[in-house]
Amino acid sequence: MKTAILTGDMVNSQNSDPDKWVDVLKTVLNVFGNAPTDWELYRGDSFQLETQPEKALYAALMIKAHLKFQSDLDVRIAIGIGEKTYNAEKITASNGTAFINSGHSFEQLKKNNLAIKTEDSDLDNTLNLMFQLASVTIDNWTSTVAELIELALTYPDYNQQQIAKRLQTTQSNVSQGLKRGGFDELSKLLAYYKSQISTL
Repeated sequence: MKTAILTGDMVNSQNSDPDKWVDVLKTVLNVFGNAPTDWELYRGDSFQLETQPEKALYAALMIKAHLKFQSDLDVRIAIGIGEKTYNAEKITASNGTAFINSGHSFEQLKKNNLAIKTEDSDLDNTLNLMFQLASVTIDNWTSTVAELIELALTYPDYNQQQIAKRLQTTQSNVSQGLKRGGFDELSKLLAYYKSQISTL
């Protein structure tokens, strides 16, 4: 049974007050499961999350958007897809190729803040190139744009007028913000990702 492990840490967390982001991070991780079986914080500013392979990129984008919006901080995330061969009470004590792939992918994160490792190196190369290109936009989200992206990801059936009503702004502002955030391109990336991951 394939699973996805996200390994992440906060960017420049040593320069910010943990009170500003710890609860924010916990809130968004709770969307995807329960601690400590599905997610866990460790080493102060790091975390692991287990989710379904098809949902892993969506989860990564939601975590990034939520943190940018609520705390104006960024996060590095490595996705590992593979097996889970040892199931512990705490996610950080579990094991399998998904965890190994996530760890290897995390070690490769230097200039990039998002990467993936599966058991298909050709797919990894394609997706990682796409992630790098997407990161040019994602890494520059303002908190306002991140709020729009998070809302649009959370409520995919909402049109721009519904988003505008929820945020008490104009449809024009929503349109411009989603465009600046690259939402159309991210939606295409998410669709491509799901179609490829489902073939593994």
